[in-house]
Amino acid sequence: QVQLVESGGGLVQPGGSLRLSCVASGFTFRINTMGWYRQAPGKQRELVARITSGGSTNYADSVKGRFTISRENGPNTISLQMNSLKSEDTAVYYCNAGVRSATYWGKGTLVTVST
Repeated sequence: QVQLVESGGGLVQPGGSLRLSCVASGFTFRINTMGWYRQAPGKQRELVARITSGGSTNYADSVKGRFTISRENGPNTISLQMNSLKSEDTAVYYCNAGVRSATYWGKGTLVTVST
């Protein structure tokens, strides 16, 4: 059974840091790209960052210099280090994986940046 399981969300004050993790399991074929998307209340889901199987990364302009995506302990685990968090980073963060022509999603983890 294909699964993407996120962890690490929570409540943090502005300027603080959080680290999200995503573990992918049950895939028969190699995962080409993994990434993080987010959806704030009343807004569309948007790309935050993604990383290819070769290690190339790209980021949304709004998080460049603050967030870092990386692979951890093998090709099926990624993390997102989020620093200097802002209130506008508040959203549900979803892990995403691209395998061949299919796209898979985790259930999401809530990040709230507030005093």
